[in-house]
Amino acid sequence: MKLNRYKSLVVLCLALLTGGSRGHAQEMGRAALVEGVKEIAAPGLPGTVDAFGPDAFAVVVGNVSRRLTGAVVAAGKAGAGRAVAFGHTDYLDGALSSGDSGRLVLNSVRWAAGTHTLRVGVHGLAHLREFLQKSGVQAEALEGPDWVAAAKGYAVVACPMDSLSGSEVTALTAYLKGGGGLIASDTGWGWLQLHPGKSLTQDPGNRVLAAAGIGWTDGTLERGSKQGFDATVVPSELTQATAALDLVVAQSEGKAQRPAADVAQAVWTISGAALAVPDNDRLLRPRLRALQQQHQGELAAIATKPIKASDPLARLLFTLQLQENLNLPAAQVTASPAAVAFPGEVPADAPRVTRTVSVDTSVPEWHSTGLYAAPGEHLTVEVGAELAGNGLQVRIGAHTDALWSLPEWDRAPEITRVFPLRTTRTIAANAFGGPVYVVVPGGLRLGTIQVTIQGGVEAPLFVRGKTDPATWREKIRKAPAPWAELEGHNVILTVPSRVVRTLDNPEELMALWDRAIDDVADLATIPRHRLRPERYVTDRQISAGYMHSGYPIMMGLDVAEATVNTKTMTANGHAGVWGFFHEVGHNHQVSDWTFDGTGEVTNNMFAVYVFEKEFHITQSQHPALVPGKMQDRLRKYIVGGADFQQWKNDPFLALTMYIELQQAFGWDAYKKVFAEYRALPSSERPRTEMQKHDQWMVRFSHAVGKNLGPFFQAWGVPTSEAARQSIADLPAWMPADFPTKS
Repeated sequence: MKLNRYKSLVVLCLALLTGGSRGHAQEMGRAALVEGVKEIAAPGLPGTVDAFGPDAFAVVVGNVSRRLTGAVVAAGKAGAGRAVAFGHTDYLDGALSSGDSGRLVLNSVRWAAGTHTLRVGVHGLAHLREFLQKSGVQAEALEGPDWVAAAKGYAVVACPMDSLSGSEVTALTAYLKGGGGLIASDTGWGWLQLHPGKSLTQDPGNRVLAAAGIGWTDGTLERGSKQGFDATVVPSELTQATAALDLVVAQSEGKAQRPAADVAQAVWTISGAALAVPDNDRLLRPRLRALQQQHQGELAAIATKPIKASDPLARLLFTLQLQENLNLPAAQVTASPAAVAFPGEVPADAPRVTRTVSVDTSVPEWHSTGLYAAPGEHLTVEVGAELAGNGLQVRIGAHTDALWSLPEWDRAPEITRVFPLRTTRTIAANAFGGPVYVVVPGGLRLGTIQVTIQGGVEAPLFVRGKTDPATWREKIRKAPAPWAELEGHNVILTVPSRVVRTLDNPEELMALWDRAIDDVADLATIPRHRLRPERYVTDRQISAGYMHSGYPIMMGLDVAEATVNTKTMTANGHAGVWGFFHEVGHNHQVSDWTFDGTGEVTNNMFAVYVFEKEFHITQSQHPALVPGKMQDRLRKYIVGGADFQQWKNDPFLALTMYIELQQAFGWDAYKKVFAEYRALPSSERPRTEMQKHDQWMVRFSHAVGKNLGPFFQAWGVPTSEAARQSIADLPAWMPADFPTKS
């Protein structure tokens, strides 16, 4: 017993010594990197970088959300090699002169050089090369087809990583492992957008930097300081994936009792890494695979119930399982047990059919096929030789929201897949199944093409003006797939098949939807005929809000029945119906006339317009817009001093101001002003928030022939003296019933 205790003590001491030594080395490395650096820029929308290797660490962090932080800069070692990764390509370009960004890059170059003579090879980054040269660093251009072969002559190589070829990945990996230094930039979320159907495990930069235990993940960061990010903030240990995994395992085994916030941070960190670490990783992935094997029997149960942040190991294991499913070649895909819960099963006896669909390639994005892929079953998609390799894709699944960052998953967090049609015959499959679409890239002009799909299950699909209503009632609405689509001229609805089984008159319904979407176009002063229809998709769980805008607009299952019910659509006070047009309003907002504080305001004018024009409801479209409530809200605001900060933080207060203008001057005034903005040349568009305030006031004043300066001042919306003077010759206007401070 004494010997065992002695051995345990020795092991514990060694662990503390090695862990402490490693931690000290990381602290020293970070201190060298942020020396003299207080604040760095936030160019564009910076992405997250993960430190997952034992010798890797976060350098600068920012907020992913109110509760979570992530690294925007991380560093790591691969033997004698060193690497620093930046979460936006502009850090090595235009952002060099913002804040202390340039100083951080300079420190990174020196740290990455280690004990070597500082000589830097720069590939494709002219501004960085010039910056380093002006800073006294020997920096030279690495260009030409063999640039990567010349890298071994430099202590440090700096380059963007998003478009490296396979041979360049191999050569740079060898360079790093051989003791070279790398300064690299990429944006994980941006790479994913530009490479649909791929995962960050395939990002060439991640394949190179895996040796150093760092890489780009799919996250975005909020500004945390005036310039962007406060570099004096010491990163939490849980922004490092190895430490995060230690906590997840310890917490799940009852060996740690950390606060829920710490556990959530650890799960977020390790989940992001698990989705980005390449298959050839030898630092983190072997440990993850061992955990999977250890808990393999639990995965089936995990897949069929909500997974909370309080069950961190379950989230992690399910993440790994999902990642494997999402990355498998189609021919190896099998059904996920989680598909039973959502999006649902296909009856075992449902016939598998072959269908040739016509696709108008002048219309971009998703084209509904009326077919559904059963979970794990393989489809064969055939196109003519002249169509292969033109950017066409087949998509399986309409539920595109990724839920990875949410504290609880009511469904699997990622359940759709996309396959490019590079050859005449493509195998496609999704472990979760889903509606089948042909996806057309923008700008493709090949006329109407034919695509043949084998192995799908028939799904209810109604196309306004094409589907015979009698055939719909007798046959189509009974199709066995669990999800249905209703297609109008300008809008497409994706809903559970159960809500259309008794829908007798889809023609009337979609005519109503089309008119409403036409109303939105009329107010926005754009043509009614759109480049592509708007899409609405109902889902068990969405990534943000009660609903959210985009393509598609996402909504919860609680509004599925309302979506296909004309009586509900035209009734007053249904929150879901208001949301339909609130969200499509977001899709039609223009930044020139949507200034700070009005992001959730100007879109609502489209909802107000649709309710009035289409449903003949003019006052209480939303409970917050009942006239008495609006006046009470306005009176309290004015008596309280008309604080613009309050105005910006209360969307329905701000909306009251917009409604007052509409009630006084009508919708034609809005249309006139919107059309004027749409026609503006670039040189006349507002650049600052104050310019947006000024232009909105001045342009609306001229449109209605009234001086709205006093109105804007009474509301507390800041405008410049020059702008107010420019409309001083117009008759001043205020609403007759506008409250006073007294």
